[in-house]
Amino acid sequence: MSTTTAISPPEVKLTKNLINGEWCDAAGGGTFETFNPATGEPIARVAEGAKEDVEQAVGAARQALESGPWSKMSARDRGKCLYKLADLVDQNAARLAALEVLNNGKPVMEVQHADVPLVAETFRYFAGWADKITGDTIPVDRTMGNFFCYTRREPVGVCGQIIPWNFPMLMAAWKWGPALACGNTIVLKPAEQTPLTALAMGELAMEAGFPPGVINIVNGFGETAGDALVRHPGVDKIAFTGEYKTAQIINRNAADTLKRTTFELGGKSPSVVFADADLDQAVRGAMTGIFFNQGEVCCAGSRLFVEESIHDEFVDKFKTAAEKRRLGDPFDPKTHQGAQVSQEQFDKVLKYVDIGKNEDGATCVTGGERFGDKGWFVKPTIFTGVRNDMRIAQEEIFGPVVSVLKFSEMGDVIKQANMTMYGLAAAVWTQDITKAFAIADGVRAGTVWVNCYNTFDPAAPFGGYKFSGHGRENGKAALEAYSEIKTVWVNLGKR
Repeated sequence: MSTTTAISPPEVKLTKNLINGEWCDAAGGGTFETFNPATGEPIARVAEGAKEDVEQAVGAARQALESGPWSKMSARDRGKCLYKLADLVDQNAARLAALEVLNNGKPVMEVQHADVPLVAETFRYFAGWADKITGDTIPVDRTMGNFFCYTRREPVGVCGQIIPWNFPMLMAAWKWGPALACGNTIVLKPAEQTPLTALAMGELAMEAGFPPGVINIVNGFGETAGDALVRHPGVDKIAFTGEYKTAQIINRNAADTLKRTTFELGGKSPSVVFADADLDQAVRGAMTGIFFNQGEVCCAGSRLFVEESIHDEFVDKFKTAAEKRRLGDPFDPKTHQGAQVSQEQFDKVLKYVDIGKNEDGATCVTGGERFGDKGWFVKPTIFTGVRNDMRIAQEEIFGPVVSVLKFSEMGDVIKQANMTMYGLAAAVWTQDITKAFAIADGVRAGTVWVNCYNTFDPAAPFGGYKFSGHGRENGKAALEAYSEIKTVWVNLGKR
């Protein structure tokens, strides 16, 4: 890994909505505060969009889709815009990283080595797809007549995209990349907690050559701006990343207009550590699985199944490693773990710590309390003596809290791993390839990591089973959700 570069808190310039290539105040004149999680102090006031702003943004997106320069742009030129955007992300990496650290609270080490590079690579990956999204020729039955039959891939249309606060830049890239490669237009609603990097990326998109109306950004709250976007009859698709309860609301509210929906939701992902595993590797992987990004990761390895014969040794190593983790100023390159994104999330995490201790009766072997006297920091927390039916083992905490469970048999651990409403990810640690494949085959999850965790690439599809959502981000699979198949029959007459 390359060295982390020290950066300073940035000056915040962009706080308005982006509609039809213009920076706009909210139609109603409202604003809301966005905060620095490391201090709990406000950063800036941001335009609070609502129904009227969404109406304007959807109108701009519709016009760009149907009659603007974007509608006439070749697929290859769309790809060039995405390539240019990727280059601009690289050129502005320090500014984007500083905004993400300031507004999200994650450490600069993670932003520089994970978030920003993956954003650029996502745009490059989908730029390469733009002129390779093709149809087929169909060998239809000639007894019906002399027909030529073929298919076209066309854009779905205006896409409403609602992204979360845990990876603000990267989730925007995951949504923009396939949508733009397929020729769609976008109305993005960033999470109200973390709007700043989405706005910065909107500025870069205009510099990259995307015409006005292709990418619109409306800040605001889910109950107002988000709901207006979901219900709008001019929106053809909703892509949402977040909590399953919100996805259920979106599904109901999108039903009247029969919008397409794709959901990338939460998880309670199992990590299985067998006795034959390289324990030091498994400990490092478990650390990454649950403490990366302050545990604010939808696929976090929050249920850690450890084979009974090595349980105590593993927990000792895991505890030691967790207690060495450096918390503090996220702008410090030596910081390993930053702050939870908001007071609400901080309170939620500590509420679950209390549930684990007092309601579930599990043993907190380390952490379980606030770090420092300002900001929203929670110490890395490990629970042992956990049963799979406990609340801390079944409910998504979305913080640096892990439950360690014992197992002794392969069949039982697969059964236990699947005893959850979720199915986003899983991991297995073993030197026995047979065991690795048994877990990969048996666990119902959209991604399974073997002797690794949190490895991502824009080419690899990502998404979940069950309450972890439907549809896939990334890879060729993501293009399916952003394109329609049109079948064309041509009567060639008599031969």
